[in-house]
Amino acid sequence: MTTLDLTRAELALVVLYLNRAEARDKICRAIQYGSKFVSGGQPGTAQTVDKNTSLARKVFRLFKFVNDLHGLISPVPKGTPLPLVLLGKSKNALLSTFLFLDQIVWLGRSGIYKNKERTELIGRISLFCWLGSSVCTSAVEIGELGRLSSSMKKMEKEHKDDDELYRAKLQKSNDRTLALVKSSMDILVAIGLLQLAPKTVTPRVTGALGFTTSLISCYQLLPSRPKLKTP
Repeated sequence: MTTLDLTRAELALVVLYLNRAEARDKICRAIQYGSKFVSGGQPGTAQTVDKNTSLARKVFRLFKFVNDLHGLISPVPKGTPLPLVLLGKSKNALLSTFLFLDQIVWLGRSGIYKNKERTELIGRISLFCWLGSSVCTSAVEIGELGRLSSSMKKMEKEHKDDDELYRAKLQKSNDRTLALVKSSMDILVAIGLLQLAPKTVTPRVTGALGFTTSLISCYQLLPSRPKLKTP
């Protein structure tokens, strides 16, 4: 395969990635929280970028609440323990509520909805919903990691010679560990945005954590590379 073919293949992956609204949203999120880290909550250019990017991101999320609403009413895989089912459905409900309320916040901050006090109240309620969904996500990931660990240990004890299945479970475990790290950090981001612990989770800390979780999200959305055939 020539260098030109490799370049075309790489550019095709970039185009595929950037064509996803979710990917563009996470890139904007990285810019938003990076600006928050730089500003440290102080007025200036960085804070303006933070606020403008936050408002622009809400357009990407219009009607996105339908995704989690669909997840809420969808059946769960057989064999999933009831506590994990309830936590997963709670996460869907809370995240769907957050995204729905976020649309009202966008209407208020765009000047379409004129009641500023109610807009700020709805914005705060939506952030509490996001905080709750992040807590549920972390709990689900912990539970699923426990199930994967037990399954892998059982395979080792029974000396099952299925390397492909074991590697698949190991990859799932790694993916869920990364998701757990992200959701745990997002809990702190939500606490920072709500100013529940202003002396500990400062705007700069919130910005650093939000920037990190944004990069993780960007990584999670990367398309898989196709296996190239060599002559």
